[in-house]
Amino acid sequence: AGGIWPVLAGLALGALALDLADHLVPHLHLISGPEGHATKRIKAVWLFILAITLHNMPEGLAVGVGWGSGYHKDALELMLAIGIQNLPEGLAVAISALSAGMGTYFYASIVGIRAGLVEIPLAVFGAWAVGLARPLLPYAMGFAAGAMLYVISDEIVPETHRKGHERWATLGLMAGAMVMLFLDVTLG
Repeated sequence: AGGIWPVLAGLALGALALDLADHLVPHLHLISGPEGHATKRIKAVWLFILAITLHNMPEGLAVGVGWGSGYHKDALELMLAIGIQNLPEGLAVAISALSAGMGTYFYASIVGIRAGLVEIPLAVFGAWAVGLARPLLPYAMGFAAGAMLYVISDEIVPETHRKGHERWATLGLMAGAMVMLFLDVTLG
């Protein structure tokens, strides 16, 4: 319904929305945070937690849009894939909180989990919105894809190419893409 144009429009809108948020919301990239005394370190960790939380928002929306589209098998696979990749993200948040002296292991774990909890209400919203307005599905899927591609391009890739690890980061990206293509073909 509508061909490629609604998807491309949604993709552009998703990327533009994240670009706007990137300019309006102060945040830090994963590795390049300020160094210094403890107060600055704690502020940097909170900004890192905010960045991860913002990064998780389009993921929740993507799961909800997938579920609301009626393709439950695909939505379940997407939910599991995002859930699996949330584990190291939550661990990174917890380790950052611990290294800044922000409480106990338990508190740091709660902080790590809390950064991903934003995905749940956005998944519900995404499913509701798509169910309500089925003709908007190509736009919504494109929007979620555009938002996620923006985060990957703007946040993740530059951080993996710091400190002399460009080659390994690129090889890891290629290996990940190959695994996802393999899974898509074999499970699909």
